[in-house]
Amino acid sequence: MSAYEEQIERPGRLEELSASLGRPARLPPLKRLLPRGFMGRSVLILLLPLVLLQVIATWVFYDRHYDNTTWRLAQGLAGDVEVTLLLLDDPAMPQARVLDMAQDIFWMRGRILPDTELGESVAPRFGSILHERLQAALMERLGPRFAIDTVSLEKEVVVEVDLGEDLLHLEVNRKRLFSVTTYIFLAWMIGSSVVLFVVAFLFLRIQVRAISRLAKAAELFGKGLDLPHYRPEGADEVRQAATAFIQMRERIKRQLEQRTAMLAGVSHDLRTPLTRMKLELAMLRDSPEIDSLKQDVGQMERMIEGYLAFARGEGREEAKPTDLGDLLRRIVADAERGGAQIDLHIEQPLVLDLRREGIRRAVGNLIANAHRYGGAVSVRVGRRRGGVEILVDDTGPGIPEAQREEVFKPFVRLEESRNPDTGGTGLGLTIARDVARSHGGELTLHDAPTGGLRARLWLPL
Repeated sequence: MSAYEEQIERPGRLEELSASLGRPARLPPLKRLLPRGFMGRSVLILLLPLVLLQVIATWVFYDRHYDNTTWRLAQGLAGDVEVTLLLLDDPAMPQARVLDMAQDIFWMRGRILPDTELGESVAPRFGSILHERLQAALMERLGPRFAIDTVSLEKEVVVEVDLGEDLLHLEVNRKRLFSVTTYIFLAWMIGSSVVLFVVAFLFLRIQVRAISRLAKAAELFGKGLDLPHYRPEGADEVRQAATAFIQMRERIKRQLEQRTAMLAGVSHDLRTPLTRMKLELAMLRDSPEIDSLKQDVGQMERMIEGYLAFARGEGREEAKPTDLGDLLRRIVADAERGGAQIDLHIEQPLVLDLRREGIRRAVGNLIANAHRYGGAVSVRVGRRRGGVEILVDDTGPGIPEAQREEVFKPFVRLEESRNPDTGGTGLGLTIARDVARSHGGELTLHDAPTGGLRARLWLPL
């Protein structure tokens, strides 16, 4: 996987890169709602069963235990109210004595209200199991000659019973209608859930950290860097993937070193005979044939330099904090000394980790192509979509949209849209894209507002 593809896999980067390339990100509706990171998805997998379990447990508790317990307590209270009414109907029992007994034995504080009409029951706005069960129990015992109020008082429930000419007003402590097991159940359910989640989250973070370090090592290696002291860690599967990555990294490093050594020998072997040919041609008298040979030798020399630059890539250059604006000014100054007319605009100071020579070669190739085929050149740089965007516009004929990816292939030149006498090797855009991707960015081609070609080089911050 290339560094650019690894950038896409990171949370939130697909939208940024798609927007920077002018293509909208298309994700299924379900994936838009899911977290993008592995940690977020793991937490979601952990939370969903836990929440579902708690919902089911709560439903069973309220449907079975709480409902049944409230009904039994309401029946007990209704029975006590009925006993109090029977005692009040007994002529041998003074009303004051009955009310004292109700308060001492039944926890019901009562009084007799003369000449008062029975009011309406007062229920909570959104309903209440306590209110419904108490009303049903009193209806079963007393019939419709009562009213209850479970809202007005904070610690008591009001029960009023029509005695005919008088009204019995009772205030009952809510503890008589509420089981303490409700609090115990809720505390146990919430406490155990929090403890289980914290333990699982800490364990999960350790596992995710190993995967994140492996992803970081792969990303840095894709950019030509290295993560020092990296070693396999985590679960067996993660350790296996990390070991395979380390072995792959070592094989690629050996191949690069062998390629560099081979190219050094090829460079020496090819340049030596070319140098002798140039010296021998310089000693000959000028003639049309000699001039033609000199041009051929010069073209061969340029082609060899281009091939070697493409094969070498960026060598062992390390990324260092670089003032991009200052680097672009130097590149533009070099191009202007070669006759190019360039309009450079830098929106703000930009300092980021870059391989200076790689970026110099990539942007220089883009400017050289724009000048060679398009005349006037415009260079713009600024922060865009989580990174830095360098735009190189020209006023030339451009490249057909269907062939824009074709020109990034090595040694490909579009003769029908580019001048065939320029002497190019077809490697400029290939090298520029390789440099961009080795930094974790991308290079794409678009239509310029001026009618020519626009090269968009995007680099992550």
